[in-house]
Amino acid sequence: MPDHYFSPDPAAPETLRTIRVPLAGRERELVTATGVFSGDRLDVGTSVLLDAVPAPPEAGDLLDLGCGWGPIAATLALRSPAARVWAVDVNARALSLVERNAELLSLSNIEPATPDRVPADVRFAAIWSNPPIRIGKAQLHELLETWIPRLAPDATAWLVVQKHLGADSLQRWLEERFPDHDVERATSKKTYRILAVTAPSED
Repeated sequence: MPDHYFSPDPAAPETLRTIRVPLAGRERELVTATGVFSGDRLDVGTSVLLDAVPAPPEAGDLLDLGCGWGPIAATLALRSPAARVWAVDVNARALSLVERNAELLSLSNIEPATPDRVPADVRFAAIWSNPPIRIGKAQLHELLETWIPRLAPDATAWLVVQKHLGADSLQRWLEERFPDHDVERATSKKTYRILAVTAPSED
């Protein structure tokens, strides 16, 4: 299998670099590397998501699904210091970078974890994700089928997806797969859609 950013253990040599990115209202200096998603810059889709999504819940468990080197997780942690932020990825190098960046930003509320390390009873007050579309449709659907049911009642998963990579078809699939959830296109910006999937209220 070729080496991808969603490989658990990237074979490419790790070349670290420092970049400056706008997170939570100011420029921050963070560390990235080869072998992770968008390892040389803040991805445009991630930037669109961070600009468009409303403020996260102040407390509870928050999830950055497919965290890469951690710009979404860091934003959640900075904006909600009383929350616990789960930064989930299969890529061990990405999780190491998340841990390093949490230290750089003096953030103690980020939990880098592979999917199997997140306790099964955790329910999320919000999910923010630039999901790994390029893993393929079947794997993407499996990923979302695993995590969206773990939203707390009335909680929302915010997903950014590029239009030409299937945002509209993904929205239709979400509507069919989660008929009890409220699925909507919250906004469009540049070539990206922000999809909002809100769990039903507790009975």
